[in-house]
Order: sequence, then C-alpha cells, then structure tokens
Amino acid sequence: MVVTSSRRSRPTVLVAEDHEDSRLLFKFFLESKGCRVVEAGDGLEVVTMVERERPDLVLMDVGLPGLDGLSVTRRLRAREALRALPVVIISGHAAAADRDRAVAAGCSEYLTKPLKMKDLDGVLDRHVRARAA
Repeated sequence: MVVTSSRRSRPTVLVAEDHEDSRLLFKFFLESKGCRVVEAGDGLEVVTMVERERPDLVLMDVGLPGLDGLSVTRRLRAREALRALPVVIISGHAAAADRDRAVAAGCSEYLTKPLKMKDLDGVLDRHVRARAA
C-alpha cells in the first residue's frame, strides 16, 4: 500500500508515454499499488498535465512526439516550483551516454526497457513512499 501526504488520499503519477499499450500497463500496475494515474501521450501534453495535476512522480518515455522526454525534463527543471518533482526517464536505450544525457537534463532516475515491475515498485519506494513518510 502506498502512503502519501495529507494533501490527497493517493499519490498521483503522470505516465508520459506515446504507446497506448505501455501506458495501460503502467496504469494497471500503478493503480494496483494505490496510485492515481494521469496520462500524457506527447511532450507538450506532459508540461500541461504537470501544471494542472501537480503529480507526485513523472514516468517519462524519452521518445515522446512533439517535445522529447529530455526536453520536457529540462523545461520542468527550469521552473523553481518543479525542481524537486521526481522525473524518472524510461528508455529503450541502455548506453551510458544516453543515461548521461538524461542525468544532465535533470532526471531523477533512468530506467531501461523492458522494465521489470519490481524496478517500478522500487521507484515508488524511493520517490513516492519515501517522500510521504
């Protein structure tokens, strides 16, 4: 069970993924862990959804259309109010250079696909449950 702050009963996770099947998989898993899930299918929508929903965590694909995940992360980090927002990049690229670019953009973590659900549960532990405790 996920414990969250008193500002709402469940933590909100924004899933930023352009493939609907992947979004649904993340949504199913996250909801089973007690999270409220909001979704975005492109980079510009992510920016809008972060401002509107104020999620506790963003799971972001790198290859988003419109504005890629690293550009979105840079844009979020440029805003003082969003600098502490955990942004976890999820990518099919496992090279160290890809990870380095994501870290330079300001991501909190970098996970590679295919993603194991135990890794996603660990992300919840580190970025949602720990902040609520």
